Amino acid sequence: MLCVSSRLKPYNVLVLMAALQFMETDTIAIIGPQSSVVAHIISHVANELQVPLLSFAATDPTLDSLQFPFFVRTTHSDAYQMAAVAEMVDYYNWKQVTAIYIDDDYGRNGLSALGDKLAERRCKISYKVGIPPESGANSSDTMDLLVKVAMMESRVIVLHVYPQKGFEIFSMANYLGMMGNGYVWIATDWLSSVLDSTPLDSDTMEKIQGALVLRQHTADSDRKKAFVSRWNSGGFPGLNSYGLFAYDSVWLVAQAIDKFFNQGGVISFSNDSRLSTGGDSNLHLDAMSIFNDGKLLLGNILQGDVVGLTGRIKFEPDRSLTLPAYDVINVVGTGFRRVGYWSNYSGLSTVTPETLYMSPPNRSSADQQLYSVIWPGETSVKPRGWVFPNNGKQLRIGVPIRVSFKEFVSPVRGTPDKFQGFCIDVFTAAVNLLQYPVPYQFVPVGDGKKNPSYMDIVNSVYNGVLDAAIGDIAIVTNRTKIVDFSQPYVASGLVVVVPFRKMNTGAWAFLRPFSPLMWIVTGCFFLAVGIVVWVLEHRINDEFRGPPKRQMITVLCYGLEFLFALTGENTVSALGRMVLLIWLFVVLIINSSYTASLTSILTVQQLFSPIKGIESLKEGNDPIGYQTGSFAEYYLGEELRIPKSRLIELGSPEEYAAALQKGPKNGGVAAIVDELPYVELFLASQCTFRIVGQEFTKSGWGFAFPRDSPLAVDISTAILELSENGDLQRIHDKWLAGSSCSSETSEIESDRLHLKSFIGLFLICGVACFVALVIYFVQVIRKLYRSEPNEAIESGQGSSSRSRSIHRLLSIMDEKKDTSKKGRGSKRRKLETSLSDSSRVGEFEKNERREVEMEIPRRNMNGNGINPE
Repeated sequence: MLCVSSRLKPYNVLVLMAALQFMETDTIAIIGPQSSVVAHIISHVANELQVPLLSFAATDPTLDSLQFPFFVRTTHSDAYQMAAVAEMVDYYNWKQVTAIYIDDDYGRNGLSALGDKLAERRCKISYKVGIPPESGANSSDTMDLLVKVAMMESRVIVLHVYPQKGFEIFSMANYLGMMGNGYVWIATDWLSSVLDSTPLDSDTMEKIQGALVLRQHTADSDRKKAFVSRWNSGGFPGLNSYGLFAYDSVWLVAQAIDKFFNQGGVISFSNDSRLSTGGDSNLHLDAMSIFNDGKLLLGNILQGDVVGLTGRIKFEPDRSLTLPAYDVINVVGTGFRRVGYWSNYSGLSTVTPETLYMSPPNRSSADQQLYSVIWPGETSVKPRGWVFPNNGKQLRIGVPIRVSFKEFVSPVRGTPDKFQGFCIDVFTAAVNLLQYPVPYQFVPVGDGKKNPSYMDIVNSVYNGVLDAAIGDIAIVTNRTKIVDFSQPYVASGLVVVVPFRKMNTGAWAFLRPFSPLMWIVTGCFFLAVGIVVWVLEHRINDEFRGPPKRQMITVLCYGLEFLFALTGENTVSALGRMVLLIWLFVVLIINSSYTASLTSILTVQQLFSPIKGIESLKEGNDPIGYQTGSFAEYYLGEELRIPKSRLIELGSPEEYAAALQKGPKNGGVAAIVDELPYVELFLASQCTFRIVGQEFTKSGWGFAFPRDSPLAVDISTAILELSENGDLQRIHDKWLAGSSCSSETSEIESDRLHLKSFIGLFLICGVACFVALVIYFVQVIRKLYRSEPNEAIESGQGSSSRSRSIHRLLSIMDEKKDTSKKGRGSKRRKLETSLSDSSRVGEFEKNERREVEMEIPRRNMNGNGINPE
C-alpha cells in the first residue's frame, strides 16, 4: 500500500519518481497523492496495473472521468466547491467575478467548473488571472497581475491557488489597497485547511480580514470529538478536513480488503510484456506487476458504506461521495466564525446539513440564507461587487439622431456630442440618483437625414460597440433576447391613426339610433305582442272581436300604440294585463333609449371613419404608413403578415398629415400605425385625425444595456424613484405638454344602439308571452273536456271524432264568453268609483238597461246553438 504526500510542492519530480519506484513492488492499493497534478500521472499507471488509487486531497473535477476507472476520490470534488461559490455569488446578487487561479490541472479545471456553475445562474467570470506554478512564480509578475485586477470592473475576487501563493497574493493585495471597502474575497478550501492546522501570526491574519472561506464539512459526532481530543493531546499539528478524510480512507481500504478475503479473493500478480525497459534505466518498469483481482477490490471499495470521522462514507453511481457539503466561514479578528453552510441537498443555510437531510430538499430562494458577514474594510454593509473600471475610459452611450419628434431626443445645435429632450432628461436624472459616479459620453447614431434603425442600435450594444443606448427605444421581444433593458419610463404600444369626417344627419337620421337588426327584432315583437294579446282577449273583450279585417288591424296596431299611450285599461283578462305590463316596461326602455340616441345624433357633432381598428385595417388592401426606424414595420410585416407592398415609410409628422389627407386613392395612406407617445404628440397639433380601436400592443421605452449589466439594475431602481417622487411626471410635462387637441384623441365609436344591449328585455317579454299562452290554452282545453260528455268522446272513432274535437276547440276560442253578471257588477263598481257627478251616473244606468235588453236574446240564441256573430 502506498501513500504519496505532495500537497505543497506538486511539481517535485523526486516525489513522482519515488512513487513509481515504490510501485515496482507488489501493490494492491494506493492511498494518495495529495496533488491533482501527480494524481493525473499516477492514475495512468494505476489503470495499467489495475490497482485502486484512493486520493483524499486531489480535488480536480476531471479525475472523475471515465479515463481513470481505478481512481477513487475519498473527498469532495471541486465541482461541488465551485457550485457553492456560484450560489454565494448569486445569493448576494453579484453577476460578475474575477478569478485568480494557479495555472495547472488543479487550478484550470477548478476554474472551468466555476465558469459552468456561474453560467447556470446567469453569472460569469469577467476576468481570469492565471498564476504560474511555483516553478515559474515571480513576485513582480504577480504584482502586475493584481494591478490589472484592480483596474477591472468586478470587485468580487475568487482565489483558487495553493497556500503559499495564496498568502503572497493576500499580502500584495493588502499593499495595493485591495482589502478595503468595496472588495469581496472568496478563498477556496486551501485557506481553511491552513487555518485549521496551523496558527497564523497576527500580521498574516490582518491581511486576510473579511475574506469568505469554504471548508469541507464534517459532521460533529462523538467519535470525531474523541479522535480530535486524542490527536491534540499527542502534540500533533492541527487536524483539518483532509486529515479526517485520510483517516477514513485508510479504514475504507482496510474494510474492502477484509471483504475481499471473505469473498475468496487471492492476492496474485502477473507480468505485462508492455512494461519493459531497455538499457540501464533505474525505473525497472518490467518489475511492475498487474494485480489480477484489482477489479474485485475496486468494486468492494466503491460499494463500501461506513460511518467514519467525516460522517457517512458512501459513493454515488458517478463515484462521488454522497451528500457533499461545505462550511462558509468569515475571517474576523484573530480567528474566524462560521456564517452558514452549503450542501448539495438544500443550498445555503444557517442550519446544519445533517438537520436538513431529515426533511425534503428545499431550493427555494426565500430559504437560502447566511448570517451577517464582516467584509473587507470592517463593514457589515454588503459590497456592491463592481465599480466602473479605473482605466480612464468612459461609457460609450449611443443616442439616436432623430429628424422627427425631436421633443424626445435631439442634438444640441453646435455641439454634436450633447443632446437634449425628454429621454435625455430622464437618463441624466436617473444617473444623478446613483450613489456612485458614472463616467460616460454620448455617441451620436445616425446620419441626421432620417431616423436611424433602433434594431441596429441595440445590436451595437450586443456586439460591444456601445456600452449602452438611450432614447426612445421600445422594449420588444426580439430586442430583449440580446440585451437587458432598464425599467420602462414611458408606457407605449401601437395604435392606429386615421382621418375622420363629420357625419351628416340627413333626411333619414331618425333611423340611425337603431341598427337594422334592432329595427327588425323590435317590429317582430310589436307584432308578436299584438297577436298574444288578441288570443288572450278575443273571447272576453269586445274590442278584439268583429270582422276579420278589423281584428287584423287591431293585432297590427295594438303593440305599436303603446309607444304613444302607456295604458293597459282596454284589456280585461289577467294574463293580458300581465303581458302588457311587461311589454309596457320594454317599450318604456326602448322609447327612452331611442330618444336619447336621436337627440345626440341631431345635436352633437358625430365623427366617422370606415376603419375601426387594426383588424379592419388588416383585412383591407389600403396602404399603411409607419415611422422610419420604428419596430412597427417589423410587427406589421412579421407578426400580422401584412404584405410589405402595403407599408409606406414616413419620416415626420408633416409627412403623416400629408399622407392621411391624400388618402389611399390619391397616393397617400388609409391609416398610420405608430407608438402611442409619438401619436399623442402628433395629435396635439393635428386636430383632424383620431385614434381608432384599442392599443393592440403593450410595451414601453427603456435604456438598453449589455446582458447582466449591473448598471441596468441600478438605473431601473433610479427610474422607479423618479416615478415615485413625481420628477418623471415633471419631466414629461416639460417636454410633452399637450395642447387643446390632445383631449380629443379618443376612440371613435358609433352612437347606434345594437340588439345585444336589449336582448335581456326582449327575452323577458318573450318568456312572459309564452307563459301566458300556455296558461290560456290549458284553460281552453279544460273547458273543452268539461263541455263534452265522456261517453260521446269515447264513442267517437277515427278522424271524425278528432275533427269534432278540433272544431269544438276552435269554437270555444272564438265564442264570446258570458260575462254579463260578473262583468256587469265589476263594471258598475268601477264606474261608480270613478264617476262622482250625477249626470255620469244617469248615463251609466241607461247604458246598463240597454245592455240587459240586448243580452236576453243573445243568451237565447246561444242556447239554440246559434252563433251571435
